[in-house]
Amino acid sequence: MREPARRGRSDANAAAGRRGERSPARRPTPGMTADAPPTILLVEDDPSTRTFLADNLTADGYELLVADCAREGLRLLETKFPDMALVDVGLPDASGYELLRRVRAADGVASRIDPTTPVVLITGRDGELDRVRGFERGADDYVCKPFSYPELRGRVAALLRRAEQRPGAGRLRVGELEVDPAARTCRLRGAVVKLSQKEFALVRTLATEPTRVYTKDELLRTIWGFRHAGTTRTLDSHACRLRQKLGVHGDEFVVNVWGVGYRLVDGTVAR
Repeated sequence: MREPARRGRSDANAAAGRRGERSPARRPTPGMTADAPPTILLVEDDPSTRTFLADNLTADGYELLVADCAREGLRLLETKFPDMALVDVGLPDASGYELLRRVRAADGVASRIDPTTPVVLITGRDGELDRVRGFERGADDYVCKPFSYPELRGRVAALLRRAEQRPGAGRLRVGELEVDPAARTCRLRGAVVKLSQKEFALVRTLATEPTRVYTKDELLRTIWGFRHAGTTRTLDSHACRLRQKLGVHGDEFVVNVWGVGYRLVDGTVAR
């Protein structure tokens, strides 16, 4: 193949990769913390390419999630929340373009897939039209086979650096409230608050800009997909239940701005 893998995985690690589990990280790459290495999803149906990339990325300190088809790749995106994805275009059950479309079409609120997940397409098609097609569908980068592993590693590191700086990445903290979009958890004073899917989508949206007033039309369109508010009380009933759950200690969250919409809190925010 291109260049030999520098280190082979153990049988246990190989089995973990086949099951879509995380491979244990080893030597940290410069700029990476050893206790929290980035997680990369690798979706590749060719066994030799999959093993080559998994071996080398793991040796460079990344945690790996491995899939051999689009369906398994989407499942891992929905349940493991990788920091980025390397996706082969020629998958057996659907094209990498289709997987990319599904990622970018996710609403990022009610859906479990983060639509901003960086995606690198890997393919043997090196024509200009193929590259343009990938970028038009939302690819962050496009790598043609055969490729240089050091160059791919550099592209991965650059994308992860940019991803860390994007707005809304990571946990959202508003006073004693913490919302973790990736883990889909909400904590108040350290205790988990049990929320329905729509309640979580509502608090996540409001927590992004906690003092901003979101109009009812905006929230209904973003979270429920409504084209206009009309006379529905769906938003008001969800906001009321969410306010009650977050107000058990006397905190005032989910403020109703009469005739306009909702904001998470009034006044300044203690982060």
